[in-house]
Amino acid sequence: MRLLGLDPGLRHTGWGIIEAEGNTLRHLANGAISSDGDLSLSERLVQLYDGISKVILDWQPAEAAVEETFVNKNPVSTLKLGQARGISLLVPSLNGLPVEEYAPNKIKKSVVGAGHAGKEQIHAMVGMLLPGCVIANEHAADALAVAICHAHYAGSNRSLKKATMMAGRAP
Repeated sequence: MRLLGLDPGLRHTGWGIIEAEGNTLRHLANGAISSDGDLSLSERLVQLYDGISKVILDWQPAEAAVEETFVNKNPVSTLKLGQARGISLLVPSLNGLPVEEYAPNKIKKSVVGAGHAGKEQIHAMVGMLLPGCVIANEHAADALAVAICHAHYAGSNRSLKKATMMAGRAP
């Protein structure tokens, strides 16, 4: 199954594409979509929209995963991050992809084994889990970590949803 991981940010939204077959993960591509800080907020969001749309068109993932937003001390930054995150949720959904969200600690735990791992540990483990992968930048590394996390939990999530739906149909 081809998976898209997204690490939302207004300046840079990281993306990573992996294939998961059983317990085997394979890196396909990664990068970051950057917005122009000289443009208006709405124009920057369009840049993110267009960039994520192109990644989906180019790589045809089956599912997407997005890192949940943590609260910043600066409310303006938090709002801007939330808007970029909204684009990261919207574009895959508009393209018919199921989208899951994961908390940063869950991502860290699934990749490193500890929920409070540092960025260096996460990036090193992404490289180990995806041999031969050349990571474009820190945003792409974070997005690949999101995709890896989703690969670990996607099957369980699908089974749980199916069981819940079946239970709702029971007489």
